[in-house]
Amino acid sequence: QIFEPLGTRQGRPLGLLVRGTNFQVQVWNALLRIPPGRFAAYEDIAHAVGSPRAMRAVGTAVGRNPVAFLIPCHRVIRANGAIGGYRWGLPRKRAMIAWEAGRRAG
Repeated sequence: QIFEPLGTRQGRPLGLLVRGTNFQVQVWNALLRIPPGRFAAYEDIAHAVGSPRAMRAVGTAVGRNPVAFLIPCHRVIRANGAIGGYRWGLPRKRAMIAWEAGRRAG
């Protein structure tokens, strides 16, 4: 299902069992709500989890994401639009963003 064209998934969604603090799980759930090909800033995620001043804590939770492709932390960017960091390297983050953009356009 992950590799099917966007918007064509059918059947039951993929279930994940991840372990983290309550805050981390809230952040990871917020990441799951970012649509493919779209972005959110750390500040947006902080607001989404009800902790608008916790941008650094959000960044830490994003960096501790245990399944980076399935919980799309590559969709999080800086407030100024810069791509920001990525635990698995910027070339991989850029590639994932480009791949999603291509799927969205096609």
